[in-house]
Amino acid sequence: MNKLFSVLLLFVLLSSCASRKDFVYLQSSGAISDEVYEKFAPKIQAEDMITITVSAADLKATLPFNQQSPYQLQAGASTDFAFKPTFLVNDQGEIDYPVLGKIKLGGLTRLQAIDYLKERLKSYIIEPSVNLTFANFKVTVLGEVNRPGSYTLPQERITVFEALGLAGDMTIRGLRKNVLLLREQNGKKSVHRIDLTTDSVMASPYYYLAQNDVVYVEPNASQIRGSSLGQNTNVLISISSLVITIVAIIIR
Repeated sequence: MNKLFSVLLLFVLLSSCASRKDFVYLQSSGAISDEVYEKFAPKIQAEDMITITVSAADLKATLPFNQQSPYQLQAGASTDFAFKPTFLVNDQGEIDYPVLGKIKLGGLTRLQAIDYLKERLKSYIIEPSVNLTFANFKVTVLGEVNRPGSYTLPQERITVFEALGLAGDMTIRGLRKNVLLLREQNGKKSVHRIDLTTDSVMASPYYYLAQNDVVYVEPNASQIRGSSLGQNTNVLISISSLVITIVAIIIR
């Protein structure tokens, strides 16, 4: 009986062993790039809410451009962005901006939109300065993480690791080599897979998350087996008891 239990224990230990490569993030691959964010920076798209504030040496000249937008006036002063000029991007990628009227910002990055607005404002303001931020930049993290949920951020620059950090990191049962990323841009949905165990992920177009990205961490094989085992615990206990009883009778 002692030999039988030793064999069973050895089998369990071997089946539960996992390699360091399955758990450690950013293992060296020599494929790091410093231009990923600039190349794949999030772009303004329909349904985005953006806040725009204009400043200059002549504060009086900026007042017409820092008033509430038609979107805010329609939503009412009780909104979260009531005290900041906030604009909703329509289906054509346009916002209704004071004085300038409808201007198209869809398809531009935040920095490109700032440069574009500065050029348009130079006709009205001497050396204008523009601050533009996303008011509803949100990512969602689901699956094998400690705090799954949706997170609204004050900026658009967030990596997949920072998003996992907001969710309390992966559990030990999370599959790090095959993280699922769901992305929607211009009404089109796409699915991508990311391996977080190699630093080559930092050269991926999906290293920096975009507006409304969903990160899903799948359970690893041991977690799936454990779930199946938990659902059939009574059956397995009965079978194990029967096998032990038979072996005990044979040994006698």
